[in-house]
Amino acid sequence: MSDDLLAYDDVLAKFEPVMGMEVHVELHTATKMFCGCPTTFGAEPNTQVCPVCLGLPGSLPVVNQSAVESAIRIGLALNCSITPWGRFARKNYFYPDQPKNYQISQYDEPIATNGHLDVVLDDGTTWRVDIERAHMEEDTGKSLHVGGATGRIHGASHSLLDYNRAGVPLVEIVTKPITGAGERAPEVARAYVTALRDLLKALDVSDVRMDQGSMRCDANISLMPIGAQEFGTRTETKNVNSLKSVEVAVRYEMRRQAAVLTRGGEVIQETRHFQEADGTTSAGRRKETAEDYRYFPEPDLEPVAPSAEWVEELRGTLPELPWLRRARIQAEWGVSDEVMRDLVNAGALDLVIATTEAGAPADAARSWWVSYLAQQANTRGVELAELPITPAQVAQVIALIDSGKLNNKVARQVVDHVLAGEGDPEQVVAARPELVVVRDDTLIKAAVDEALAANPDVAEKIRSGKVAAAGAIVGAVMKATKGQADPARVKELVIEACA
Repeated sequence: MSDDLLAYDDVLAKFEPVMGMEVHVELHTATKMFCGCPTTFGAEPNTQVCPVCLGLPGSLPVVNQSAVESAIRIGLALNCSITPWGRFARKNYFYPDQPKNYQISQYDEPIATNGHLDVVLDDGTTWRVDIERAHMEEDTGKSLHVGGATGRIHGASHSLLDYNRAGVPLVEIVTKPITGAGERAPEVARAYVTALRDLLKALDVSDVRMDQGSMRCDANISLMPIGAQEFGTRTETKNVNSLKSVEVAVRYEMRRQAAVLTRGGEVIQETRHFQEADGTTSAGRRKETAEDYRYFPEPDLEPVAPSAEWVEELRGTLPELPWLRRARIQAEWGVSDEVMRDLVNAGALDLVIATTEAGAPADAARSWWVSYLAQQANTRGVELAELPITPAQVAQVIALIDSGKLNNKVARQVVDHVLAGEGDPEQVVAARPELVVVRDDTLIKAAVDEALAANPDVAEKIRSGKVAAAGAIVGAVMKATKGQADPARVKELVIEACA
C-alpha cells in the first residue's frame, strides 16, 4: 500500500525540515578491524573468518593500526579535533549477522569530534555541514533472505548468513542537525554525501563504492512546524546506496511525514527502507535509543591514545582537498563553472585529469570521456570509471589521431575493440591494418574522381564556387574508403579536382 504524500510546496509552507546524515565507510585495510582476516570484497561466503570475528569463546581482539590512522586522517580532513584518549565500547544488540551479539564501537569517546565540511550546491553556492563526530567500529555480517519477492525477511522461506564482512573496519561520520535548508534540503543532502565521497576517495581510505556497500548513507529526517523550536520525531532511512537516491529519499520522507502530521497523525521513530525501484520508503523496525544498546567499555582492548606528534605527522599526509584541486584544475583549463560541474556530475573529472597526465590535451580528453565513452557507459549500464578502458589507453587513441594514423570515426572503432578486451589501442591498430588512415593520395584521388563522375551535378556546383557542396563528395569518398581516408585531405583533393 502506497503512502499518502503532501505536495512538496505544501510541505515547505507548513514545515521546516531537519536532517542528520550518518555515513558508514568501510576502510580498505588489508585485514579486519580486530583480527588478521582479509577484507577482499566478493570472496566465497564464510571464507574470511576466524575465532575473533566470529566471537568464539577465548578469542581476543587487537586494534588494526592502519584503521586508526585512516580514522584520524578522515577526522583531520573534516576539520575535527582528534581525541587524545578514548576507549572502545560494546554496543549490545542481537542480530543473526552479528555473531558476538554485540558490536565493538566507540560511544562517548569517538576518535574525532566537532568538525565541518563545506559543500557546493548546484548553483555554485557553498553550504557548511557541521560534523558532530567520526568514530571507529566494526561492520556486521550479511544476511541473504531467500524465497521472498522483495529480498527482505518478510515472506522469505529461509535466510543465509555470510560473516566475511563481520569485523571489517568502519568509520561512521555523523553530522549535527542540518537546519535552515528549506526547499533545498534534498539537494544539500546529496551535495554533502557527494563531497564526503570525493574527500574519502582523495584520502585513499576507502573505495567508497555505494553499490557494493563500502559507503552507506542513513538519512535521519524530521519536520517541525514553521516557527517551532523543538525538533519533530525523526525517521532513519537506512543504507541508501546512490547519490541520487539520497536526494530522492529525503524528498519522499519529507512529503510522507508532512502528510501524516497534516492529517493529525504522529510520526513513528523507526528505521525506513528505501525502495530503489520507485523511490519510496517503507517501515522497518522501531528505532532504539542509545540507552537501549547498554553501552559499556570494551574490557579486552586498550584505549586508543594518539600522540600529538603522530596526529601532526598524519596531518602532513593529507592530499590536496578535492574542491581546491577542482578550482586549480578549472583555472588551468580555463573552463566555466558549468563545464566543471558537468564533469564532476558525470564522474569524468578524475578520468580526464588522468588522461591529461598521460599526455593528452585537456580538450580532447574531455571530449572523449563526456561524449563517446559516456554513451558507451550508458549503453552498458555502468559508471564511466567501470568501462574497461584506462585513461592511458584513451590518451593513446588521442595520440594516434594527432599523429594522423587515425581519424575520429576510425578511432571510435579502435575504442570499441579496446572495450572488447583486444588490448591497447596500438595493439588493436597493429592487428587491424584496415583501421589505419589511408595516406596514399593516388588511392584517394581515384576515389574522388569516381565520386565526381557519379555525381556530375554536385561537381558542377563545386566548380561554380559552391564549396559547401564538396561535403557530399567527401562523404562518398569516405564511404568508398570505409572511413579510412582523412576527411580534410579528401576535401582538399575534391577542391583541386574541380578547380
